[in-house]
Amino acid sequence: MQNKRTLDDWLSWQETLMEETIVLGLERVKIVYDRLFPNGVPYGVITVAGTNGKGSTVSFLDSIYRQSNFKVGRSTSPHLLKYNERFAINGEEVSDEIIIKAFERIETQRKEVTLTYFEFSTLAALIIFAEAEIDLALLEVGLGGRLDSVNVVDSDVSVITNIAIDHTDYLGDTREAIGREKAGIMRPSRPCICGDQEPPKSLLSYAKEIETPITFISKGYLGEIGLEGAHQRINAAVAIKTVEKLLGKFPVSESMISNGVKKATIKARFERKIVGDKLFILDVAHNPAAVKTLVDTLAESPMKTVAIFSALIDKDIIDMVNLASESIQHWYLVPLSSERAIESNELKNKFSNPNLTSICDDMDNAIKQSLELDDINRVVIFGSFYTIADATLIIDQI
Repeated sequence: MQNKRTLDDWLSWQETLMEETIVLGLERVKIVYDRLFPNGVPYGVITVAGTNGKGSTVSFLDSIYRQSNFKVGRSTSPHLLKYNERFAINGEEVSDEIIIKAFERIETQRKEVTLTYFEFSTLAALIIFAEAEIDLALLEVGLGGRLDSVNVVDSDVSVITNIAIDHTDYLGDTREAIGREKAGIMRPSRPCICGDQEPPKSLLSYAKEIETPITFISKGYLGEIGLEGAHQRINAAVAIKTVEKLLGKFPVSESMISNGVKKATIKARFERKIVGDKLFILDVAHNPAAVKTLVDTLAESPMKTVAIFSALIDKDIIDMVNLASESIQHWYLVPLSSERAIESNELKNKFSNPNLTSICDDMDNAIKQSLELDDINRVVIFGSFYTIADATLIIDQI
């Protein structure tokens, strides 16, 4: 075993343990989980799955419970800039030292079991929250649901925000197949809240099969919310109904709920930044459903807009581009710092009108070019978490 002194050392080592980045299945992680928590975790759990809207719904829940006296832990993925973003207690990211201590404890119990990078992250979150003696954990599913390592924990309430086509190599290429994967986070006789407006039959049939009481949210929250876009009103309503299901265990007042929804914030979900005389919108939309939502939100405030865009090669890029094209005057295409990124010339070929695109050397160059445009008021940056991470590093220095 190599010497692991820093958090970066630990993360680099974890990446070498499995040849594949994503290895779904609960067999490995359950062995270690049972060693760490033979009686289960000592706090309440809300598990949140869905194609889009997971992070926003977790943010609403987190903000609501932070208005109360309950101690709340939040586990999300992926991170944008720092691994520590994945773990927060009462809104504060935890330190490198706390994460390393959790990794060390996992190592003492892992023994012969090989874990993935994400499985380490899931178990670390559970340990960190137990050590901090939290009351309630908010766990965001990384991929799918049924076979995601987060699903090793039995939640008090499961949440499914919506179901769209994404990660087809792992989850299937129909909403029915993907719906069954998301439904895997449900538990018998424990409530599930679903924000999907046209839930697939597979979701309904599985809930009936295991006798999960499921509540569907069809109307958005009408009060003031901290996140922008009509879709966020559905996410807020999902969060509120989830809180209501737990009032017996975790009582919060109506004012705590309304204040929490109003104060919720999240990075890179229609995040606004003013740079020079331009409004920059940063959004991690990386599949057609999320891009459609982004376009609808842009349309609420029409103005001349250019895009800085790139995506991972396994995404449905043509649909993403076609959905956004009517809203975008020009596209700046950038390379990404990921092995799965699409090459810029190949990306240009995805456009029906390549004349509306410019290939840039890097993100810095794309941002500079967009700032030089006289007749453009808004720059939207989207396509991937990597796209937003690269942009944030530069914009925050301007």
